[in-house]
Amino acid sequence: MCFFFTILFCGPRAGIFIWWLIDPSRWSAAFDTWIWPALGFVFLPWTTLMFVAVAPLGHVVGYDWLWLGLAFFGDLVTFTSGGWTNRQRLGYA
Repeated sequence: MCFFFTILFCGPRAGIFIWWLIDPSRWSAAFDTWIWPALGFVFLPWTTLMFVAVAPLGHVVGYDWLWLGLAFFGDLVTFTSGGWTNRQRLGYA
C-alpha cells in the first residue's frame, strides 16, 4: 500500500528507485544486465515498473502482455500530454 502511494505522489521514477532499494533481487531476476532498467528509468518508467511486476523471472506470457501494453500506453500519454496541455501557451488554441 505504501508503495502505491509513493508511485502516485512521487511518480514512477521514485517508485523504481524505492522498489530497487527494497527488493534488488527481484530486479536482478527480471533483468540480466543493468542497462535495460537504466534505460527504462529514463525513457519508459511505467513500462519498467510493470515489467518487474509481471515478469519476475524475465518471462512474459499471457495477460502479462496486456499489462505491459497498458503501461507503455501510460508512458506515451505521459510524454505526449505535455504538448497538448501547453498548446494555449504556445498560441495554437
